[in-house]
Amino acid sequence: MERTIVGIDVGTTKVCTLVAEVGDEDELHIVGVGIVPSRGLRKGVIVNVNEAMACVAESIDIAERISGYQVERAYVGVSGGHVASVNSRGVVAVGRGDHGVDIDDIERALDAAGAVPIPHNRQVIHVIPRGYIVDGQDGIRDPVGMHGFRLEVEAHIITGAATALQNLVKCVENLGVTVDELTLDPLASGYAVLNDTEQEMGVVLADIGGGTTDIAIFIDGTVWHTVVLEVGGSHLTNDLAIGLRLPFEAAEEIKLKHGQALHTNVRAEESFAVASFGGQARQQVFRREVANILEARAEEIFNLISREIKRSGYDGLLPAGLVLCGGTAQLPGIAELGKQVLGMPLRVGQPRNLLGLVDQLNSPAFATSVGLLRWGTSESLSPTPRGRRRRLMVGRRLGEWFRNFLPG
Repeated sequence: MERTIVGIDVGTTKVCTLVAEVGDEDELHIVGVGIVPSRGLRKGVIVNVNEAMACVAESIDIAERISGYQVERAYVGVSGGHVASVNSRGVVAVGRGDHGVDIDDIERALDAAGAVPIPHNRQVIHVIPRGYIVDGQDGIRDPVGMHGFRLEVEAHIITGAATALQNLVKCVENLGVTVDELTLDPLASGYAVLNDTEQEMGVVLADIGGGTTDIAIFIDGTVWHTVVLEVGGSHLTNDLAIGLRLPFEAAEEIKLKHGQALHTNVRAEESFAVASFGGQARQQVFRREVANILEARAEEIFNLISREIKRSGYDGLLPAGLVLCGGTAQLPGIAELGKQVLGMPLRVGQPRNLLGLVDQLNSPAFATSVGLLRWGTSESLSPTPRGRRRRLMVGRRLGEWFRNFLPG
């Protein structure tokens, strides 16, 4: 039986609404796509609610007209430098009896893990189980049915600034669309571009968007570390605009048409003409100069990623290397540069196994958008030995909490 699912990615450079029909085998058939340039956002955070709401409304309207489906509920992505994470442990006693550990025991353990002290101006977005311990036996993925007296869970807690989350929910729900769940962008992107082997062995997901670089480290099939860096593709464009003394729009066009992340991949004599400020005369620009500017900023981003990997303490547990996605991942030469800077395997990831209106979506730039759909269709964050998936989400309760602050 088919069901319909909607994802809304409110990013720094674009708002993307996807409508998909989900088949019996959880395959995604894209039936509606609404993509519009973003306004009212800076570094992944809404700074003008009215402008952002207008963009979301336009994106939803386009997707509705294409799909013929009225959007009433959606999974919405979250990003921004306000996002923070911490690992926590929860411990509960398991009731005596022959039934062993059940779902209620797991949820009590996760609730205990999530009961960490956080400032009043922050809200929990996710509580994600990393692994379980039953009576001292660790390395357990699925404790359901196991006998024991003590259940412990290692959990990854992700929080965000309450005002930033409230503004995001407001932009969507004031349009008559219920937020099913708020989902951190790199978790959604991981669902779209990572394979099971990479997540099991240990891999870094880096989504370089317009205003932020979202990082998630996956080990043993689940997320162990997340962080959002306030640097992205718009910084490369801004560097070009300043270095070449060009309008931002002209610099963005140059980046897309002539950009290269490695100056050694460009011949010294390559050049092109571009309109300068005032639009009266055209100036000649050498492509290697463009590459030098882009390479410097891209190298800085990779160095920041490397520093974050080392800060996490998991740098020795990542044999699968790094998977790069986001719009900036399309810059020629950036994968080669990343390998040189990070010294680890690196590939560019893009959404897989899509059906329907996928011409634009088979691109690293739409990893989060597609990932929101896959997140919604999955029954869990991490696989169990039985093949069953399960998750504890706080996003829905968070949306309901914010709904109390919206006008009736």
